Amino acid sequence: MPTQPTQPSTAPSDSTAAPVGITYASAGVDTAAGDRAVELMKASVAATSTPAVVGGVGGFAGMVDVSELRDYRRPLLVGSTDGVGTKVAIAQALDIHHTIGQDLVGMVVDDIVTVGARPLFMTDYIACGRVIPERVADIVRGIATACAAVGTPLLGGETAEHPGLMEPDEYDLAGAATGVVEADRVLGAERVRPGDVLVAMASSGLHSNGYSLVRSVIEYADWELERQVPELGRALGEELLEPTRLYARTCLDMIDSLATDDNPAPIHALAHVTGGGLAANLARVLPTGLVAEVDRSSWVVPPVFDVMRALGAVLWEDMETTLNLGVGMVAVVDPASVDAAVAASTKAGVPAWVLGEVREAASGSPRGRIVAGTKGVDGGAVDIHGEYRTV
Repeated sequence: MPTQPTQPSTAPSDSTAAPVGITYASAGVDTAAGDRAVELMKASVAATSTPAVVGGVGGFAGMVDVSELRDYRRPLLVGSTDGVGTKVAIAQALDIHHTIGQDLVGMVVDDIVTVGARPLFMTDYIACGRVIPERVADIVRGIATACAAVGTPLLGGETAEHPGLMEPDEYDLAGAATGVVEADRVLGAERVRPGDVLVAMASSGLHSNGYSLVRSVIEYADWELERQVPELGRALGEELLEPTRLYARTCLDMIDSLATDDNPAPIHALAHVTGGGLAANLARVLPTGLVAEVDRSSWVVPPVFDVMRALGAVLWEDMETTLNLGVGMVAVVDPASVDAAVAASTKAGVPAWVLGEVREAASGSPRGRIVAGTKGVDGGAVDIHGEYRTV
């Protein structure tokens, strides 16, 4: 009887066999910790819920009832996604994680409101080297608290553990939001006219942009985050973690409260001052042929910016193309409604002032640095001039 041919073995040899007992946990992913984090954050997320939210925490996807959109003539959905950049490095260094979530909400939701949209819901994503339930819950608590402050449900999110890709105590976060606006009420460049007035709304500090510059300055100066800084009236790290101011509710209330039968849309455009600074972001909401005159002397630059400038011998031009320098949002307003806009913002707890005005490009010569064509937008320009005032 012929011998059957020997079949090659598919089993691994002893030399390549995996060690007995490898688990997902030993590979660095702790699903139990992830479940614990969800339990700790459930109450915070639930606090953001509105009557439009359908279902609860734990599903594969979140749901929101948008039946009210049937009352819109032509509803436009508006989306935005962002993160908080290297500000997370400050939170990690100080082991303070309950404020960084407000920065995320501000970066995302306040972009949506610039077109006049009302946020419908937000979602978040947290990537970390190791899930520490209490830390994740702190981050989400900050997100949820800010969402509740602007009336936006935190509809869902994801926490991902990335061992080997990130260090155990490292994390990063991002978020996305969806809003809605009536098509004929969209704010933007097409509404801006010569003679419109720029109303600045104060920032709460550095917000969430330019931290690579700030961190480089601190490293150069060899300052500790715990250092008490007299000009700031508190520790350096505390100042750097000051949360981003939330403008969404203030801006939406302003849009509604200033509207009259004779002038239903006195707010023509809104510019959220984020990466690139004041002039670069303002230029994005101006039409071709118009120039926004911005007077640097119209406000006093908050101390944190001047401290960073002096500490790193940073040129003012680098400062104004990187940081907000005290202006977090700009409203382009019909001249007849300027006083009302300033009053509305101030009443809401956000200091405001006249920053400048809009003119035709052909009606005057440049007085300072001209900024145009930023962020890929082929529109108007900003003429930023004068000298900054500091304390």
